[in-house]
Amino acid sequence: MINQGIKEIFDRVMKTKKPFFINEHATYIGKNSKIKRYFNCSYQIMTDEPNLMVVFSEVTDQVIAKNKNDAHQKKLLSKLSFQNQEKNDRAHELEIANKELLYQKNEKQNRADELEIANKELLFQNQEKQNRADELEIANKELVFQNQEKQNRADELGIANIELAHQQSEKQDRADELGIANIELAHQQSEKQDRADELEIANIELDFQINLAQQQAYSRSLIEASHDPLVTINTEGKIMDMNLATLKVTDKSREQLLHTEFCMYFTDKEKAKKVYQEVFEKGSVSNFPLVMKDGKLTDVLFNGSVFKDENDVVIGAVVVARDVSEQKKAEAKLLQSLREITDYKLALDASTIVDITDKNGKILFVNDNYIKISKYSFEELVGGNHQMVNSTFHPKEFMSNLWEKISKGKVWQDEIRNKAKDGSLYWLNMTIVPFLDDKGIPYQYVAISIDITKQKLLEQELTEAKVFAELATTIAEDSQHNAEEAVKSKQQFLSNMSHEIRTPMNAIIGFTKVVLKTELTAKQKEYLMAIKMSGDALIVLINDILDLAKVDSGKMTFEKTPFKLALSITSMLHLFETKIQEKNLELITKYDTNIPEVLLGDPIRLNQIILNLVSNAVKFTNVGTITVTIKMLSQDDEKVTVKFSVQDTGIGIKATKVGKIFENFQQATNTTSRLYGGTGLGLAIVKQLVEAQGGIIEIDSKLGQGSTFSFVLDFKKTTIDAVHEPEILELDSEIKNIKILVVEDMELNQLLMKTLLDDFGFECDITANGKLAIEKLKTKTYDIILMDLQMPEMNGFEATEYIRKKMKSQIPIIALTADVNTVDVEKCKAVGMNDYIAKPVDERLLYSKLIAFSKKPVVIIKHTKGENPAKDAIKYVDMSYLKKLTKSDPKLMSKMINAYLAQTPPLILAMKKSLKDKDWKMLQSAVHKMIPSLSIIGLSPKIQGIAKRIQEYAFTIEISVEIHKLVLELETVCTQSCQELQIELNNLKK
Repeated sequence: MINQGIKEIFDRVMKTKKPFFINEHATYIGKNSKIKRYFNCSYQIMTDEPNLMVVFSEVTDQVIAKNKNDAHQKKLLSKLSFQNQEKNDRAHELEIANKELLYQKNEKQNRADELEIANKELLFQNQEKQNRADELEIANKELVFQNQEKQNRADELGIANIELAHQQSEKQDRADELGIANIELAHQQSEKQDRADELEIANIELDFQINLAQQQAYSRSLIEASHDPLVTINTEGKIMDMNLATLKVTDKSREQLLHTEFCMYFTDKEKAKKVYQEVFEKGSVSNFPLVMKDGKLTDVLFNGSVFKDENDVVIGAVVVARDVSEQKKAEAKLLQSLREITDYKLALDASTIVDITDKNGKILFVNDNYIKISKYSFEELVGGNHQMVNSTFHPKEFMSNLWEKISKGKVWQDEIRNKAKDGSLYWLNMTIVPFLDDKGIPYQYVAISIDITKQKLLEQELTEAKVFAELATTIAEDSQHNAEEAVKSKQQFLSNMSHEIRTPMNAIIGFTKVVLKTELTAKQKEYLMAIKMSGDALIVLINDILDLAKVDSGKMTFEKTPFKLALSITSMLHLFETKIQEKNLELITKYDTNIPEVLLGDPIRLNQIILNLVSNAVKFTNVGTITVTIKMLSQDDEKVTVKFSVQDTGIGIKATKVGKIFENFQQATNTTSRLYGGTGLGLAIVKQLVEAQGGIIEIDSKLGQGSTFSFVLDFKKTTIDAVHEPEILELDSEIKNIKILVVEDMELNQLLMKTLLDDFGFECDITANGKLAIEKLKTKTYDIILMDLQMPEMNGFEATEYIRKKMKSQIPIIALTADVNTVDVEKCKAVGMNDYIAKPVDERLLYSKLIAFSKKPVVIIKHTKGENPAKDAIKYVDMSYLKKLTKSDPKLMSKMINAYLAQTPPLILAMKKSLKDKDWKMLQSAVHKMIPSLSIIGLSPKIQGIAKRIQEYAFTIEISVEIHKLVLELETVCTQSCQELQIELNNLKK
């Protein structure tokens, strides 16, 4: 039976009736009733006539053997894959068990800490009880004292009543005596004189009592008239009386002050006690400084003197306090002023020539500099006339104008030439200031001068060299022109080099990334990764060379952008996590929380500096730690000075090499480049970037022990919010319907951009220059334009300017440039471009910028009346990425879900506990472990952003209400994701 394929070939030949020669090979299956047989069939068309010659050869055995071998290989690979998976599962289970053990240890420690806190609380409560008992005892003593006072008052009242009764009895006795006196008056004339004498004595006694009362009133008025606090104390130091000023200062009543300790109202009780003891010992004391405890510590000076009774026995003292706080402040200011005046005088004497003359020109004073330059002695100058230094160089009109001006009380200033004692001449830049009397008439003149002799000689030399200078200027202008042309050529060469290298590198690296996403063998992947790494290294080298050239030419510009320093540092250090883990190093960050949150500076250049330093630290450190320290040195109303340090425990640098390490193409040793790689440009660029911003950089290194690189920069303070960089988003196949116009002249780059945009799921059109792009825009609508800058006919700048001005379109335009390090970003902005991206293109960055500028609305599903909310509830887990990652292998998906379910609940507990305990390092660690798994199970970038913000808060120890909300939100999402994944797991088991 003829095979159907052969029949078709035969029919085609017979139909054409043309002789021709052809070979076609195919495999055909011959059939009989029992077995399949395999043949290779070759057929040939004869040239002389339309006949077909067919040749068959049987290959049944070879095909069967090959099929068996393929089946065996497949079985072996499946078995090997299963064994590897089992090993990974055991390792993962061991890791989970270790984490659980660590968690239990932490829980045990927490319980111990809580028990310790409870014991401290119990001890505090017992102490409080004891304090209450002491206060009750004091209150009881106070009550006893008050009762005693009441009893004393009652006793005094009884004594007063007895005294009154006694006086009444005395009155009665006087009355009786007066009666007797009247009766005996006629008979006792001699007694009359005695009674008159007694009356006179009584009058004297009455006058004395009246005078005593008046003196007491007068003394009281003197006491109260004093605005300074005044008290009287007894010999035991108890207060017996005081004036109103004392009550006002102490803010206490008379009753509260009476009989209290004098020294208890001062900060230094022992010193106060010493005051009144000295009063009693010496009889008086004057100007004794103390600080009163009157609610606002007041400096006072005390004067005190004793008073005695009629027996000349000291019974107390009067003490007066005077507030000298303001006086002390005034004295301090005066002392400071005197110091400043002294400093000014010293500075004046050190740098200027001073002389003072009277109104007639008689010299009254000269300083040492005047003596030195004039070569006269002090005795020769003082008392002499200023004409003794006149050089007669100046015309009479010059001197007349000088005297005319200063005699009118005006300041004169000019250059003057004087003559020294030895006849040498010297030049002074002199200022003469008149001293005026009450009527405004000068009575003295002070001349302050600076020696400018060398300057005048230099002027003379310069004048003589003027002709030569003019000639040199002409030569210099020619040289400068040549130098400028050389610089322009250098810059043009670098720009062209950058463009010419970056353009093919864009295609090489871009297509390498594209191919890496496809199914590859291990060897193919290894080769492609080598290509990618080499390309990345070449781009880094190009950037270093361009940066160095830019700094050398003085064209490096620095932005003044509001940015969050802590956030910038955290994001940058995340780049090193993988390398740190690979080398088993520890990265320690110390951040000064006193640094203002938002600063004004150039975050890109700052990150470039730190990136270089940390990259070197990681490269040259094999064991130990890398410590990044950010510390505020000082701040004022306008700026903040911050010190950055990167310390490692790496190989270190020889002392002889430290001084040259910042030079171009320098490394620690000749073998460093061979062992570790690099060009030696990184530190040279770092130094120039720091110094170009007005900062300083230092190094402290010991060979074999490690190095510390430190630099200091100033940042302006600002109240403007930080500029947020667009988040680097993961690719999301659900975001579609974005139309992109790519304007690019290179065919390779056109193909690469189309490949990337197709992978994103976006629509795109390609044009080769700006002119064609404008024609496209006239007939079709796009969401975004990707615009190359250097193109024939119409470049990117010209096309953008036309779109903005002529077409009045505000479509987002992103520049594509291979010259990102020398491109004039301001020019891009000036013509209306919204952003730019460098070649080689980073596809994740490109994707993020396209999403940011597309402004696609977010679809929010709202429940209508009657719908089941539970059915339409928000679902956080998106299984599409996990399916893509595992190629929808149910067994592998189950293992990854189980791993997430085992890991996440303990991490949630650790996160909540660390927040409660304010253990920021533990919080940062717990969230850091969560983040990688969030993307694997398909949680949105927003949820991943919440986790990163919690990390940033923990890193800066910046605690606010927001961090509690973020932790609660992340806990809710992760808990629900566990429930959703459990459902997915159950479905996979069915």
